[in-house]
Amino acid sequence: MNSGSTIDLFSDTVTRPTPEMRRVISQAQVGDEQRLEDPTVTALIDEVCQRLGKPAGLFLPSGTMCNLVAVKAHTHAGDAAFVGHNCHILRCETGAAAAVSGLVLDVVPSEDGRFGGHDLQACLYQSNPYSAIPRLVCVEQTHNFAGGAIWPLQDLKEIRGVARERGLAVHMDGARLFNAVVASGVSAQDYAEQCDSVWVDFTKGLGAPLGAVLCGDEDFIDLARRYKHMFGGALRQAGMMAAGCLYALNHHVERLAEDHRRAERLARCLSESCGFEVRPVDTNLIFFKPGASQPEAFLKALGEHGIRMSAVGAWVRAVTHLDISDSDIEKTEKALLALDPAGL
Repeated sequence: MNSGSTIDLFSDTVTRPTPEMRRVISQAQVGDEQRLEDPTVTALIDEVCQRLGKPAGLFLPSGTMCNLVAVKAHTHAGDAAFVGHNCHILRCETGAAAAVSGLVLDVVPSEDGRFGGHDLQACLYQSNPYSAIPRLVCVEQTHNFAGGAIWPLQDLKEIRGVARERGLAVHMDGARLFNAVVASGVSAQDYAEQCDSVWVDFTKGLGAPLGAVLCGDEDFIDLARRYKHMFGGALRQAGMMAAGCLYALNHHVERLAEDHRRAERLARCLSESCGFEVRPVDTNLIFFKPGASQPEAFLKALGEHGIRMSAVGAWVRAVTHLDISDSDIEKTEKALLALDPAGL
């Protein structure tokens, strides 16, 4: 429930710990995480590994650090990684793959950032003394800038097949993986099976204040742990934050369906009542164009009604989450219908 005066649809990263999550955090058993002595971190990793079907895992402060560490562990300087044109690794991580891992990022052409095995195959090349060595493929589930779109399992299977044939590793940015699981009915393990490494984030729809878990085989995680320490990610009594993640994993996954339902409702209002162009909504992210008005003017007008969204290029993005209720959606709909297009 949104308890403040602002209905904050800016992102699902704005969620706040629930009272019960705060209680669990305050009572967590803790130890030295860097020395593998924190029992709550261990319990969280074990649970995530079980759900994803991976043998080993690593607790990290953020999903962005998961990508940073995973990409580094899979590659060598001068290698090539193949990514979608609007993926988080390419667009939102301050060039870390190039700056830290020394990679060439080859973009696989696609309509919205998702691609299939055929698209990947068309971009791959035989390395020679003059080229970067193809080493890694990165996918994102769900795909943020494709509108929270679910990457189809069949496409992931085809990508996995091409990657194996060509000797490439596959890494999944699973920031909103559980949104895909809940919306599609495909298990997290089935998605994760198509990747050598995968991580899940707890600070988005699951509502925890900090933390992500990166999973893979034992050799990969051993190497990833070294890079975690190198990049300043070693933690001490991290069990307090892991407790919030564990609570979220056990209590906030199934309820993601509520966020998806509210997103569908808001998308219908934007499309049918407001007449805006709205991208298909798979999960909890809504991308729309507010008529002839510029996003900045639209957002300013909406902000005067106590509603916050964000601009992504020519699109406006609204995100439903743990702190958004049916009442908040109803108030947002009323505010949208009350806007004066002539004044934007």
